[in-house]
Amino acid sequence: MDQIIKIAVIGGGSWATANIKMLSDNHSPKEIFWWMRDKENIQYIKTYKHNASYLSSVEIKVPTENISNDLNNIVSKCEIILLNIPAAFLKNALSCLSPSSFKGKKVISAIKGFVPEENMIVGEFINKTFEVPFEDIIVLSGPCHAEEVALEKLSYLTVASPNCELATQFAALINTRYIKTNISDDIYGTEYAAVLKNIYAVASGICHGVGYGDNFQSVLISNAIREISRFVDIVHPIDRDIKESAYLGDLLVTAYSQFSRNRTFGNMIGKGYNVRSAQLEMNMVAEGYYASKSLHYINKQFKVNMPICRAVYAILYEGHSPSIEMKLLADQLS
Repeated sequence: MDQIIKIAVIGGGSWATANIKMLSDNHSPKEIFWWMRDKENIQYIKTYKHNASYLSSVEIKVPTENISNDLNNIVSKCEIILLNIPAAFLKNALSCLSPSSFKGKKVISAIKGFVPEENMIVGEFINKTFEVPFEDIIVLSGPCHAEEVALEKLSYLTVASPNCELATQFAALINTRYIKTNISDDIYGTEYAAVLKNIYAVASGICHGVGYGDNFQSVLISNAIREISRFVDIVHPIDRDIKESAYLGDLLVTAYSQFSRNRTFGNMIGKGYNVRSAQLEMNMVAEGYYASKSLHYINKQFKVNMPICRAVYAILYEGHSPSIEMKLLADQLS
């Protein structure tokens, strides 16, 4: 990589804004570019140096000329492309790009979701659609809520790639006094775990919404990490420690945190909201909703025993009663 790295952050939400902050606060030489769709938000950021819609307390230090809604132009200027678009909208957002757009570039997925139309994790989608070799792809995961990054609370991220040298180089671009990084070669396991934990956070919220307490929540999540372990060991069987922060840590914070949009979404479903009403009231994307449907189809191939995921799918997509489905699930947990 050149001494002055040019890196594009693609997306305008809270995690994209947190990534902008991390990159800006890190002192390694780099030039940051930022793409988002909303022209009004772009103009606001250029004028006031804050994202009015997400993490408004964060000061934006990206040069105004480097913020644009021209995706082709932004991507063409940068060697590293950091994707922050919700997985449900990724295919549409990147539709103006082609494999030639990504030739020679490194792609980082900071997205924790399946691409719904393809039922693929993001790394796999980028590889197959844009012909980016897996050695040039990084998955950014770990227990790290954007809201705590904004507050500069100490957080840990796992940077995973088959190319550990590349992962180490990218980690050096985001390390700060409040961000610590771990390196992993488990690109499949970390990404699948990052997606699955959103489904379990929805389950956690549903249980809370229908009236279960902390004792049951602990049983639910201890079963959830076993489900994750069973699934990733079948999909990508390598030697991994499921207790590491990229797996168990990410699951815990998403299932329990006040900042977890998936838990919030599940809590609303448990309290009687329908899916559309919950989505409209949150005004944020709960990746676990889309992930539940994709996993349902993916697991038809692998046939892993995942009763919690089955229960969430039944509630969200088959119209089952949350209270009845959680009671049935409780009889299957240990």
